[in-house]
Amino acid sequence: MRRLLTRVLNRVLLSELFTPLMGIEAEIHTQGRRKLVVGLGNPGMEGTRHSVGMAVLGALAARLGVADRWRGDKHVSGEVIVSEVQQTHVVLLRPRLLMNINGVSVAKAAGKYGIRPEDILLVHDELDKPLGKIVIKHGGSARGHNGVRSCVDCLQTDVMPRLRVGIGRPTGKTPVERHVLGRFSSEEKKVLESVLVQSVDLLLSQLSQEDSQQESQPPSSPAGGRQAAQKRKETERSSSPAEISAATQC
Repeated sequence: MRRLLTRVLNRVLLSELFTPLMGIEAEIHTQGRRKLVVGLGNPGMEGTRHSVGMAVLGALAARLGVADRWRGDKHVSGEVIVSEVQQTHVVLLRPRLLMNINGVSVAKAAGKYGIRPEDILLVHDELDKPLGKIVIKHGGSARGHNGVRSCVDCLQTDVMPRLRVGIGRPTGKTPVERHVLGRFSSEEKKVLESVLVQSVDLLLSQLSQEDSQQESQPPSSPAGGRQAAQKRKETERSSSPAEISAATQC
């Protein structure tokens, strides 16, 4: 029932119309390659494990020298920075909606800036990976992550690549919800520093990759999204591992 209500809420919030593009927003919509990088999380809870995607995005903005350029955009229900990595226009997005409906903000930003689902990179926490491990996943199911599920629902496709940042499962009898909404301990923060550095390195690598095959493909359709993702995964398996891992030492 909760999942059904969330999907209905996603649809209602997405019914709002986009506003005309102006200035640099219009330019990025019409020129060159475009990418959207999203730090999934809960607004006002940036320091928690569940919002580690936002921490990674903050570190990326700092590396690009644009950390002071965040601005609220009510039309995408989030905060954005428009920047550039080599020849690629990049939009950084921090949704200002709850995690369960982050996809509304992502879909609105994709529509506003004319960015295809396969060019949207989601950054989010991952319970099933230990703190200190980051993994690139090329599309596929949400694996129980509510923020990713909202993105899949709103974009009507699951082709979006993800950077999964391990936070580990709780120890003892600590409930999962309390664990993910809690803040990192002092010892965990030491590991997190290295995680943020390596996460930004991996994001920049992904954003800088030239993919001529992707450039020639038409935009994904909702009906063909899953098939396109599966086809891409099979191609990756034949040439390289489907997941790229980077681990830090505790």
